[in-house]
Amino acid sequence: MPGGRLTGGLFAATTLALTLAGCIGPRPSAPASTAVAPPPAWRTALPAGGAIRADWWSAFGDPVLTRLVARGLANNPDLGSAAARIDEARATERLARAQRTPSIGGSLPGTTGQTVSPLGTPSDAIGAQPGVSISYDLDLFGRLRQANRAAQAQLLASEGARDTVRLAIASGIATSYITLRALDLRLSVARETLAARAEGLRIARRRAEAGYTSNLELRQSEAEYRATEQLVPAAQLAISRQENALSLLLGDSPGAIPRGVPLDRLATPAIPDGLPADLLRRRPDLYQAEQTLVATDRSLDSARAAMLPNLALTGTAGVALSTALANPIGVFTIGASILSPIFDGGRLRAQADVATARRDQAAFAYRRAALQAFREVDDSLAGVQRSGEQAMALAGQRDALAGALRNASNRYRAGYSAYIDQLDAQRGLLTAELSLVQARADRLTAYVTLYQAMGGGWSPADVSATRR
Repeated sequence: MPGGRLTGGLFAATTLALTLAGCIGPRPSAPASTAVAPPPAWRTALPAGGAIRADWWSAFGDPVLTRLVARGLANNPDLGSAAARIDEARATERLARAQRTPSIGGSLPGTTGQTVSPLGTPSDAIGAQPGVSISYDLDLFGRLRQANRAAQAQLLASEGARDTVRLAIASGIATSYITLRALDLRLSVARETLAARAEGLRIARRRAEAGYTSNLELRQSEAEYRATEQLVPAAQLAISRQENALSLLLGDSPGAIPRGVPLDRLATPAIPDGLPADLLRRRPDLYQAEQTLVATDRSLDSARAAMLPNLALTGTAGVALSTALANPIGVFTIGASILSPIFDGGRLRAQADVATARRDQAAFAYRRAALQAFREVDDSLAGVQRSGEQAMALAGQRDALAGALRNASNRYRAGYSAYIDQLDAQRGLLTAELSLVQARADRLTAYVTLYQAMGGGWSPADVSATRR
């Protein structure tokens, strides 16, 4: 009969809980304006190349760049911090999962005392009652289950954040290395031009001393030499700063950076393949935003379940031992409790509203991240196209100015034109050469930006293959 009464009580409590479940109102949906509708195609259409793996930086054909990226992914402190945040999220998920398991505890209370028999004889009594207690939350409405799911989604979001950091580090190293090689080429152009200016200054000085030209041409030649001379230390300073910046990305102290393939011999990679809809599954930052939205959605379910009754089972079992007893006595208790909020001043309702607002914030953040990703890819595609066109135009300008300089030099030597014509041609050629170096660097950097915008070929398998 006691067991029947307990079963009947549990049935009644469960029936009451289910009846109250309909009193918290409908579950609020995310705003309709947070829906993401990817465009059917990219605005800037370029010929597709193929799938890009996680080690896309090797497509530039420079083994030194490949080794530098490997060093950065192994030593960069930002990636270490991201890995530590994953460990934190994993421990939080284990804690949430542990809330759904029974809790078992043990106790061993002991007593000692002295008693007096009816005949006035004193005696010592020692007793102990070892026991085990068990409690279990039935989680009828999924409060703990949804909290566990929220923790699992947050763990996945932290992994997406780690992969975003990984991609940013690789892109930063590749961009810094391309910039460094561009500065090296600028320094080479400045030194070659300075050597030509030095020869021109020597000739101008000899002609002025011989009386063939005026001192005006000598001063003009000297001024042009000094103007070119200052380009060398400026380029050297920029190289030192760029090396220090790249060392920081590598997780090292400032120092020299090894060089590999020159800028003008770096390979031009293929255009990554993929549609806007594919981007939602390829970019790790979008994966992070998506899982954050899932976590806030599950937290909302957990907060709503907290407004419903909670049913818990408890039980204890033990043995009473005493020197005053001839035999041990077994004792046990079994109970159930149902806790239901009656009046809390609106605290639980407010917590549910907070969870709803956070879910909506995450939904809007996901939409904004998706729109930003679409824009970044289209900007990068346009950058690849237009920077390539600019580099071709500058190469043509450089060739034309080189021919103009040859003609101006020949006419000056023959006495058909003034020295200023040769100086103008020299200045124009130097400007075109430096602009061409920058355009080539911008074109390669546009490919790096495109790979980063497309997710860098990110996939769980590729990430696992390159994980430290």
